[in-house]
Amino acid sequence: MLKELSIRNFAIIDDLTVDFSDGLTVLTGETGAGKSIIIDAVHLLAGGRASSEFIRHGATKAELTGLFMMTNEHHPIYEKLEEVGLESEEGTIILRRDINENGKSVCRVNGKLVPLSVLRDIGSTLIDIHGQHESQELMDEKQHIHLLDHFAHQEIAELKERYTQKYQAYRDFKREIAAINIDEQRTAQRIDLYQFQMNELEEANLKLGEEEELLEERKRLSNFHKIFERANIAYEAISGELKGLDNIGDAMNALDDIVELDEQFKDSSEAVTTSFYALQDAAHQIKNIIDELEFDPNRLNEVEHRLAQYQTMKRKYGTTVEEILNYYEKITDELVQLQNRDETIKNNEIKLAKMEEELEQLAKQLTSKRKHCASKLSEAIMGQLRDLHMEKAKFIVNFDSLHSFDVNGKDYVSFYISTNVGEPPKSLPKIASGGELSRIMLALKTIFSSSNGITSIIFDEVDTGVSGRVAQAIAEKIAAISISSQVLCISHLPQVAAMADQHYLIRKQVEKNRTYTTVSNIDMQNRIEEISRMMGGSEITDLTLQHASELLQLAKVRKKEMQHLFS
Repeated sequence: MLKELSIRNFAIIDDLTVDFSDGLTVLTGETGAGKSIIIDAVHLLAGGRASSEFIRHGATKAELTGLFMMTNEHHPIYEKLEEVGLESEEGTIILRRDINENGKSVCRVNGKLVPLSVLRDIGSTLIDIHGQHESQELMDEKQHIHLLDHFAHQEIAELKERYTQKYQAYRDFKREIAAINIDEQRTAQRIDLYQFQMNELEEANLKLGEEEELLEERKRLSNFHKIFERANIAYEAISGELKGLDNIGDAMNALDDIVELDEQFKDSSEAVTTSFYALQDAAHQIKNIIDELEFDPNRLNEVEHRLAQYQTMKRKYGTTVEEILNYYEKITDELVQLQNRDETIKNNEIKLAKMEEELEQLAKQLTSKRKHCASKLSEAIMGQLRDLHMEKAKFIVNFDSLHSFDVNGKDYVSFYISTNVGEPPKSLPKIASGGELSRIMLALKTIFSSSNGITSIIFDEVDTGVSGRVAQAIAEKIAAISISSQVLCISHLPQVAAMADQHYLIRKQVEKNRTYTTVSNIDMQNRIEEISRMMGGSEITDLTLQHASELLQLAKVRKKEMQHLFS
C-alpha cells in the first residue's frame, strides 16, 4: 500500500507529507482547495505525463516521493523489479520523480535512476487511478475488448499469448511479401542493377589478403634501386674485399685455441663462433636475394592498376574487402529471388494461407472463451448494478466478427445496456448518463479489485452527479473495495466520507500573498463538522451536525457488517 506521500513545490503545494493507512482514506475539502492536485501528484509519480507548468511559481523543480510497503511476497511488482535489475528491501519500494523547469523528469526507484518507461511500468502495478478519463474507456468501444480480456485473464491469457505470437509473425511476413511484390518495372531495374554489380565484382575477383600483399610488393618495386644498392653494400662488407667475415673467422680460430689454455675466454669464444656462422648464413641469404632481384616497370604498373581496382570497389560496395564479398553474396541471393519471383510469390501465398488457417483456429478458440466469460461478466456487472440501485439495468457484451485479423483476434466487442424496462439494449456510450457511467465503472472496479494485484486504488470524484440512496450505495461499494485493497478517494459525498477509516481535510490558505495547500488528518469531532458542511453547505447548524453524527454511527455499523460478510 501507499504508506507515505511527499510533495514539494508542486502547483500550490509548498511542502507536504501525508501518511496513509490501509482501508479507505477519504480526502475532502472545498472546491479549489487542492484535492485533485494531490491525485495529480500520485498520477505523475506513477509515470503520468509531466509538464513544467506543475512546478510551483518561484521554484526550479517539483519533487514527488511515494513510499510503498508490500506485504504480499508473491505480488507481481517483484517480478517487474527483477526484470530491470532492482531490489526491494523488506518489501519497501520508493518511487521518486523530480520535474525540472525544462519539463524533463528525473525518475528513481529505490534510489536508482530509471527511465520514465520503467517508472510507469512499476507504477501501474502499484497504483490504479480512477477518474473521469477512466470513464472515457467505457465511452470508447475500442477499449471494451480490453476490459473483457482483463476480466477473462485467467481463462484466456495463455491462448491469447499464443495468438499474439502467431499474429506478430503473420503481420511481419505480410510486410515481407509487400516488399517483394513491387511493380514489374522496378523489378526489372533491380535485376539489371544486380547483374551489372555481380559482373563487375566477378571481373574484379577480389580476394582476402591480396590487397595487403600488393601493398608490400608496390613498396618493394618503388624502392628497388635503394634496396639493390644497400643489399650489395651489406654483402660486400661481410664477404667482399673488406673480408669482414674472414676477419671474424680469424678471431674465432684464435679464441678457440686460447680456450684450451684459459677457460675465462670460453664465453667470448662461443659468442664469436655463433656470430661467424650467423653472418655466414646471412651473407648467403643476401647473395641469393640479390641474384633474384629484377626490376620490372611493367609489374609496378600492374600492381598500381590492381590496387586502384580495389579502391574503386571499396568506393562502390564497402569499406573492406570482407564487406564487399558479403554484399556480393547478398545481391546474389536477392537476384535469385527476383528471377524466381513467380515461384517465390506462389510459395509465399501457400505459407500465408497456412498462417491464416492457424490464426483462424486460435481466433475461434478466443471467441469461444470470450463469450463464455462475457456471460459471467454480464451477470457480475448486473449484480453490482443492482447494489448501486440500477435494478432494471440489463447489461450484455455484444460480439461482431471482423473481416480480418487484428492483434486481439477477429472479435469486435462492445458493451450494450438497457436502463429502462421495455427498452432494448443499445451501445453503452450512446445512452448512458454520467452518473450511470460512474456506477458501471465502479461495478467493474469492484469485480476486478480482488484479482488485479493493485496495492492502491484511487477514486477521483467518481461520485459526481449522484445523491440520496445511490450515493449511499456508491459509498458502500467503495468501502467494500477497500477491504481487499487500499483505497484513496476524493469525494463530495458525505456518505462516502462517513465510511472512511482515515479522513483528510484539504484546505487552501493565503499567507504573504502566496497560496498554500494544507492537509490534516481530522479527529471525530472535526469529521462531524466536515461532514455537516458537506451536507449543508457553508452553513453548519445543530441539525446538520446531528445528521452528520448519525451518518457516522450508521457507517460504523455498516462497515462492521461488511467486514464480517467479506471475512
